[in-house]
Amino acid sequence: MTELVQGRVIAAHGRHYTVEVQDGALIKCFPRGKKNDAAVGDYVEITMQGADEAALEKIRERKNLLYRSDENRSKQFAANVDQLLIVIAVAPNFSDDLLGRSLAGAWSANITPIIVLNKVDLVDGLDAARAKLAPFQQLGVQIIEICAKDTTQVESLILPLLKGKTSMLLGQSAMGKSTLLNTLVPLALAATREHSVALGAGKHTTTSTRLYHLPNGGGELIDSPGFQGFGLLHLSREEIEQGFPEFSPHIPACRFYNCTHQHEPNCGVLAALGRGEINAARHALYLRLIEAKASHDSY
Repeated sequence: MTELVQGRVIAAHGRHYTVEVQDGALIKCFPRGKKNDAAVGDYVEITMQGADEAALEKIRERKNLLYRSDENRSKQFAANVDQLLIVIAVAPNFSDDLLGRSLAGAWSANITPIIVLNKVDLVDGLDAARAKLAPFQQLGVQIIEICAKDTTQVESLILPLLKGKTSMLLGQSAMGKSTLLNTLVPLALAATREHSVALGAGKHTTTSTRLYHLPNGGGELIDSPGFQGFGLLHLSREEIEQGFPEFSPHIPACRFYNCTHQHEPNCGVLAALGRGEINAARHALYLRLIEAKASHDSY
């Protein structure tokens, strides 16, 4: 009987994966059959097919899976993630809608979101950016202000957040996510040079998702390509609701146990909205997500 070897997916390359096994070796793995549903961060079991190739036999039970889905396709980001660092910037303007969707995706998967406001050296737009973030700060989301090119600042403000955790970097294009990665990753690549060679990590312009080890027990950092959309059609209505934790204190006041918080009479969430206790833009996003889900499911 072929021995099963345990490892973790640290890079996805379309049809195959790079799996790191317990001795640190990197193995090129191909899934059995046509199904190809492993994600970076997955713990897997493989069978060796030679010195440095293997078949991916099994994906072990996940703590969570973060992905997005729209009418045309689904995109897995990563599995077994502890926290999501959403990188935005003072300039260019970041999308409130995408930020809200990213937060909802994280909360629905029980992942702790952290907002990283980059380019705070652009002082002319800083106050406006902070004002846009005020509703999220009121929800208790941690917001870190940095200049990603400032190595000392990144080491003091970002690295402590990553220690002992699996964290993921996510951000729209032009927000400075790659700059932040370039500041963080050389620390990891200096300690694991063979990984950088095996992964082809000479450049950090991200074309695929990959996991990096940070030195001295600093945790794992997963980077993914920049995105311009964050569909959540895979979520159920209940999971979408979970992405809006500010609703929770008011749901017990809803008259109906299956209230959708859209139009029902005696809805605790709508009452709180009317009192200004729930941000109107946040509730409007919730309605857009619910309506898109209903429209998609009706096809």
